[in-house]
Amino acid sequence: MSKRDYYEVLGVERSATEVELKKAYRRVAMKFHPDRNPDDKDAENKFKEANEAYEVLSDPQKKAAYDQFGHAGVEGQMGGGAGGFGGFSDIFGDVFGDIFGGGGRRSGPARGSDLRYDLELDLEDAVRGTTVKIRVPTLASCNTCHGSGAKPGTSPQTCGTCGGIGQVRMQQGFFSVQQTCPNCRGRGTIISDPCGSCHGRGRVEETKTLSVKVPPGVDTGDRIRLSGEGEAGPDGRPPGDLYVQVVVKEHELFQRDGKNLYCEVPISFATAALGGELEVPTLDGKVKLKIPAESQTGKLFRLRGKGVTPVRGGATGDLLCRVVVETPVNLSGKQKELLEEFANTLSEKKNSPRQTGWFEGVKNFFGDMKL
Repeated sequence: MSKRDYYEVLGVERSATEVELKKAYRRVAMKFHPDRNPDDKDAENKFKEANEAYEVLSDPQKKAAYDQFGHAGVEGQMGGGAGGFGGFSDIFGDVFGDIFGGGGRRSGPARGSDLRYDLELDLEDAVRGTTVKIRVPTLASCNTCHGSGAKPGTSPQTCGTCGGIGQVRMQQGFFSVQQTCPNCRGRGTIISDPCGSCHGRGRVEETKTLSVKVPPGVDTGDRIRLSGEGEAGPDGRPPGDLYVQVVVKEHELFQRDGKNLYCEVPISFATAALGGELEVPTLDGKVKLKIPAESQTGKLFRLRGKGVTPVRGGATGDLLCRVVVETPVNLSGKQKELLEEFANTLSEKKNSPRQTGWFEGVKNFFGDMKL
């Protein structure tokens, strides 16, 4: 039985390019592969036929001989894959290469690595915004060779092992496995005369000084992205980015919760009982706070608009002042006498309702137990 024309088998014109040949082969091979057509002898034969056709037409020398002499020009040149199912490994290589970075493309990162810098800020600077200068150690593109790694006047040479692809294909039984080229280590090029400044690496260590504009309202965990300020990419590729991670230091007076600020305000026993007025701090300066009579520890006073304006926009938060009644210490004898005299005038139920209610609750809890 005479063999069909190889171009007819793949369904392409004689002027088809390498890419068109591969695309046609994948289509036919996937359609008739025995794994998809079990116990179908006709499909198996068509798969073998397509495998054989692609083996010839994808090889420039075999293709030239076939174009000039037909099937007679390639007899005796066919590899073992022509009669088996080895061609399916090429399909695997193409499909998974597209997903994982193979398929004839050079391996390695598309750009340089991103960097992170932790920036500590005072609460005032985080709330109001500021501009700071930072020093960042990084890998920068070599100015002598402009990132190529080759001595000026020379250039990297295409790797002879992988042909500049950066990967080599190893046949392992049924599968064809792509691996990083052992000669160029995935770069696709070989530097025979390296640059004296970077010793062929294309990058040098340096410390950059950068100005970072911190917007008002940032908080711990926020990130500021500086595009292109990361590590320079290998082989002259673009640099990565620098991410400035904000860390707001603890403040001696204020605690922050989102857009609100909190602070504790100690007040005297007399102020708590009689009421009064005192100055409390805010990030904008001091303000007067009126304390009503009979205030208890833990009472919150809200100063509207004295908090933080969020970095992503929205209404400004509030300052919440929590009063803490301070018990007097280091009393003189006279002061103690006055307090004892004062205590004797107090009525438990009238002057200390919370204390009275608490003791009543304890008595009910323990029944008739005497305290």
